[in-house]
Amino acid sequence: MSQIDLIEARPTTPETLTDLVAEHRMAAALDWLGDQPPHVIADQLARMDAVQAGVAFRLLDKDRALAVFEELEPVDQQQILQGLRDQSFRDLVEGMAPDDRARMLREAPAKVAKKVLAGLSPRERRMTASLLGYPEGSAGQYMTPEVVALPRNLTVAQALAMVRAKGSAAETVYTLPVVDSGRRLTGIVELRELVLAEPETMVSELVVTEPAFARATDAAEKAARLMRETNDINLPVVDSEDRLVGLLTIDDAVEVIEAADSEDVARQAGSAPWEGHYMAAGVFQLARYRALWLMLLLFAATLTVSVTGFFEGTLEQVAQLALFIPLLIGAGGNAGAQAATACVRALAVGEVRGSDLFKVIWRECRVGLVLGSLLAAAGLAIAAVFVGPRIAVVVAVTLVLICGWAATIGGTMPLLAKKLRIDPAVVSAPMVTTLVDATGLVIYFTTAKLVLGI
Repeated sequence: MSQIDLIEARPTTPETLTDLVAEHRMAAALDWLGDQPPHVIADQLARMDAVQAGVAFRLLDKDRALAVFEELEPVDQQQILQGLRDQSFRDLVEGMAPDDRARMLREAPAKVAKKVLAGLSPRERRMTASLLGYPEGSAGQYMTPEVVALPRNLTVAQALAMVRAKGSAAETVYTLPVVDSGRRLTGIVELRELVLAEPETMVSELVVTEPAFARATDAAEKAARLMRETNDINLPVVDSEDRLVGLLTIDDAVEVIEAADSEDVARQAGSAPWEGHYMAAGVFQLARYRALWLMLLLFAATLTVSVTGFFEGTLEQVAQLALFIPLLIGAGGNAGAQAATACVRALAVGEVRGSDLFKVIWRECRVGLVLGSLLAAAGLAIAAVFVGPRIAVVVAVTLVLICGWAATIGGTMPLLAKKLRIDPAVVSAPMVTTLVDATGLVIYFTTAKLVLGI
């Protein structure tokens, strides 16, 4: 095989949209956009800077541009809108689903929000304004108000005729709420049931009369997790008087859970959550989100220094105790972090409630003691080899006590935070670890003084 053949045989790295726009290869970029689904295009736009993203977005036709735009996060949508001319701007926001538009406007500057609302048709403006009136993070903010609601007294044939007449204006018709004359929710019926039933059958015979539902003021995360538990693809949303106001659809529920989980992960790692694509975030932007927490943890870690200074006399008498400080505080911190993570997750999915506080304390204390006993067996053997049996006993006993204490603290703090109306994820693993480091040293040196008699 010749050298030329070898060069041609090498696999080439697929070109990204960023590469094509940066090299001003617009024809190739247009071909790339035509070959990719909307969610892939949205991911590429989110990775690009504002200028490049605007250039690439303007290559899309109207319908495809709307599909891509709705796949973007609100912060990325605002970036795209800033580069559009007035008519393109109005066409894009007019075609958005009301719930997606409302979420974008909540995070947009006031000037942008005012411009968007002013350019909407009266019908779209009314729906958007109604969604903006719900509390931040509520189910009402994420629901779609474009719903086909059926009266109970229809036949299947009449119901299907209503779906055909009104369905084009609705975001979904797979789940059809059934309402009374006052528009109060009385049940739901699936489109599948209507299609398979005889035309003369009454809708009332097919209705699920006690469906799961959420109130518009409920937390969107709570409603989304309810959908996961009930395996519903759409969840009716009602007001305080049980009147139907919309549906929470599965795509929005997935976004809600993803956003909540991303926020929890960031806080558990000792960082503030950020918006937008990670690859598009600048170095200083990411550092800014993490710096505050690191500074707080740094000041909290001074407790460890203070405890070590307080027991300086003990260390001077038995200098070998210093050898095991990293091992002990590391084991305690890890045990506490494991418990905190498990408890935050259990709270998020509804497996644990605030009323379970004492059950969790008792449970995690026992788990920690079991783990500490396992580690103590290994620690006893290791310490005996290096420093002799007396200090080995101190290390083993301390491991049992530290792990029991750390697991108890790690499992308790998220629940206490919940009772105090603080996000449990704020009580992150680094925070628990820092606290356990300081208290673990107190346990270690106190145990040493008792066992060694110093």
